[in-house]
Amino acid sequence: MKLTPYFEKIVINKRLEISLDWCDRVIANPLKTESQPDGRIRHWGIIAEADNRVLRVVTLDDGETIHNAFFDRNFRKQLEREAKQI
Repeated sequence: MKLTPYFEKIVINKRLEISLDWCDRVIANPLKTESQPDGRIRHWGIIAEADNRVLRVVTLDDGETIHNAFFDRNFRKQLEREAKQI
């Protein structure tokens, strides 16, 4: 597993409830992925062990180096909005 210095120094210490295993699982089997304008890639996945919360994992443009991870409170609302547009 590859990690950016930002993730190693800041994110891991700030968000102790997030497991690296969860990040790996989300990247390997995301509900949704999306490219950011800066080339980074967002991956979303549901974490059953965390009360089915949605974890967003941001990787570098290689799709595997983890740069950020956090629980995304707005993801389900975003999916609902997108479904209404179809």
